[in-house]
Formats: sequence, C-alpha cells, structure tokens
Amino acid sequence: MYQFSYAEVMEDDVADAKSRERQALERSIDLMKAARDAPPHGRQTIEALFYTRRVWIRFIEDLRQPENELNVELRANLISIALWILKECERIRRRQSDNFQGIIDVTTIIRDGLK
Repeated sequence: MYQFSYAEVMEDDVADAKSRERQALERSIDLMKAARDAPPHGRQTIEALFYTRRVWIRFIEDLRQPENELNVELRANLISIALWILKECERIRRRQSDNFQGIIDVTTIIRDGLK
C-alpha cells in the first residue's frame, strides 16, 4: 500500500493544474492561428474568439479567488493581461482589429511561463 504525504499530493495537484492550463492555452493559440490564417470573420474566428474568451474569463475567476497561492502582484498582472486579451477579442469580434498575432504572442509567453 502506498502512502503519500499531503505535500506530495498537493504538488501533484499543482502540476496537474499547470498541465491543464498549458493545454487550454495551447488550444487557444492553435485556434487563434487558424483564425488568423483563415478568411476574415468566418467560423474559425468565431470559434477562436469564443474559446479564448472562455479560457481567460476562467483564469480571471481563478486569480480572484483568495485561495489562489500566487502573490498579489503576479495575480494583478495576469488579470491585467487577461483583460487586455478580452478587449482585443472584442475588438476583433467588432471588426475593429485583426490583432490575432498579438493575442497569440502574449498567450504563448504565458503558456511558456507555466513550465
């Protein structure tokens, strides 16, 4: 029978959470790249914007939780980034921008920071 310490279990949970976050960001990046390369404002754009908004809204919700163990400054910075991405998504949706690459670049930086 295996016995794990609480710290080991919590470490695994954090690693699993980071892995899921990386996967969600990777999917967002892939969808945004497909939308960037597709005809403007088609199905790929709608799918990319919808998914990316859901991911970043969920991150904001998580970052606002008192149980979140990231330091306050980092949480605030990540929320600011998330809000920028949400605004860019809205600008694309309204056909005021085509800044897919900006969203891709920022999301890639955040994804890579989750290692």
